Amino acid sequence: MNPWQASRAELFAGAKPGTGGANMAAACLDRHVAAGRGDRLAFRFLRRDGSVEDLSYGELAALSSRFANVLSGLGVRAGESVFALLPRVPALYVAALGCLKARAVFSALFASFGPEPVRVRLEQGRARVLITTPGLYERRIRPLGPPPASLEHVILVDAPGGTNDFAGLLAAASESFAIPPTAPEDPALLHFTSGTTGAPKGLVHVHDAIVAHHATAGAALDLQAGDVYWCTADPGWVTGISYGLLAPLSRGAASIVDEEDFDPARWYAILSGERVAVWYTAPTAIRMLMKAGADMAQGVDLSALRHAASVGEPLNAAAVHWSRQTFGRPIHDTWWQSETGAIMIANPPGEEVRAGSMGRALPGVEAALVRREGDAVVMAGPGEDGELALRPGWPSMFRGYLADDEAYRKCFAGGWYLSGDLVRRDADGWFWFIGRGDDVIQSAGHRIGPFEIESALMEHPAVAEAGVIGRPDPLIGEAVKAFVGLRDGFAADEALRRDLLAFARRRLGAVIAPREIAFSPSLPKTRSGKIMRRVLKARELGLPEGDLSALEPEPAGDTGRGGVGRCVRHDKLI
Repeated sequence: MNPWQASRAELFAGAKPGTGGANMAAACLDRHVAAGRGDRLAFRFLRRDGSVEDLSYGELAALSSRFANVLSGLGVRAGESVFALLPRVPALYVAALGCLKARAVFSALFASFGPEPVRVRLEQGRARVLITTPGLYERRIRPLGPPPASLEHVILVDAPGGTNDFAGLLAAASESFAIPPTAPEDPALLHFTSGTTGAPKGLVHVHDAIVAHHATAGAALDLQAGDVYWCTADPGWVTGISYGLLAPLSRGAASIVDEEDFDPARWYAILSGERVAVWYTAPTAIRMLMKAGADMAQGVDLSALRHAASVGEPLNAAAVHWSRQTFGRPIHDTWWQSETGAIMIANPPGEEVRAGSMGRALPGVEAALVRREGDAVVMAGPGEDGELALRPGWPSMFRGYLADDEAYRKCFAGGWYLSGDLVRRDADGWFWFIGRGDDVIQSAGHRIGPFEIESALMEHPAVAEAGVIGRPDPLIGEAVKAFVGLRDGFAADEALRRDLLAFARRRLGAVIAPREIAFSPSLPKTRSGKIMRRVLKARELGLPEGDLSALEPEPAGDTGRGGVGRCVRHDKLI
């Protein structure tokens, strides 16, 4: 039995009629309740006001069933889309699971998006229902002018008064909901790419994806029933849904959800105070902890922490070494994409981490290095770099891009899914990231990956972060230029610049090392923390940077909290 079959059997074996068939929410909630595990903790919400709100599996199952009945009462049909524009509050998680029970398609939007990114996603996804807060509605929705034609209902969370508030709707609805028969290929989730290299694309995932979420959370994260688990990703991104919501529920873990923004002291207090056993975070957060200094971690009790992993961008070797020294254990890097829907490659739990490596393919995943030649591919030879390719067939593979069949078709060639990431593979089958295909620098006949240079610069004690681009050069094609942000206590002067250039040449050699280094107090990043090389290059060339409205800072004031709200027709909102 392969890993997917074993996972599917564990999640759905013995499912009785009326329990949803292959429904994601049934696998995450109802099967636990049916097995007598309803009183176990599912989520602990650490609220902005300092309060703590716990939801058990049984409570979450009942609330999500109530919300499924609310959607049915609004006339929402299977396959129609429900969007949530909410911070990390209980209402978001209840709505997501209720939506899945009702067989509608759920999509979460990052609460700090500006109006334009919100508009694009609502229109692309043909949103029928939007769940948000009054404050977010005023800042993100009202400036759009006329709403998308498909949007019929807006549910406002945390808007006291009225008979149609969110809490009132739930209270009036029955907690008895028979999940309709759900086929594995029924659409369930709509994720969007970040839009950092063009317009965001909507990706459709199906209910069967839970099979991969469940299996990979065990194989890559060592997540076990009863574990206290903390995934720091926001649900507005694919990680926050796949591994912040679905995977931990499927495995019977207790998840921590922190409503506050990043703060090093607060994060250490959560890891220690909540006795976190498995921690899934981002390299950006690790770099910010590194910048805060190892002294802050002194005395923090991390004895409960069994496994720590990262996702979102490649993890520099320097971060792995720092983690070993500071936490007494390494961070295990993982690799996957919105398109893959689940972790494909990882540094496995319980094994020695190869610092700087993406890891190796998980059980059930077939990976190779290829070169595309039209509609066919050629396998990379021994020692050659190539594009990372995966053999289709894993359950969480996306089923298409919204309204763009041609773009979907181009993701595949020769029987492989082509990731767009250039990597190398060592003799033991471990993969090492070079760069995105469109990021690779062509210099004097050499193909240079910016990540390798960024990683080397990060090993210098003065460097907190680095971004590398190719600057056009009439002689060699492109010259490597690095932008670096410094740690506190270091001065951006000529002496440090020369030292960094020499340091890079010693580590990388004259061919790969940057020819120029510029100091930058902050590098442009996506909301998920990835350094935006295209913006660095646009600034260098004096070109328009594109639509950066998604980077709009969160305004001061209330971003909304889970709890009371009201449901109104969009055109009746005042």
